[in-house]
Amino acid sequence: MPYSVPLEDLLDKSEHSIYMLAILASKRALEIAEGQPKLVEEGSSLKPSTIALHEIAAGKVYYKKVKGKE
Repeated sequence: MPYSVPLEDLLDKSEHSIYMLAILASKRALEIAEGQPKLVEEGSSLKPSTIALHEIAAGKVYYKKVKGKE
């Protein structure tokens, strides 16, 4: 798997919202940094943020909309 992930592939996974993508990737990167297992096979030299982007592109990580209280 290449080290960079095309932005177009990532935006398709986040309803074309760069802000949603940034939140999703940062939360997953924090989980990886804290020791959660990786969901894709990547080299150990990659940073948690890069691994998180690869997981999102592979469809292994996604977000779920939750309705707020009204």
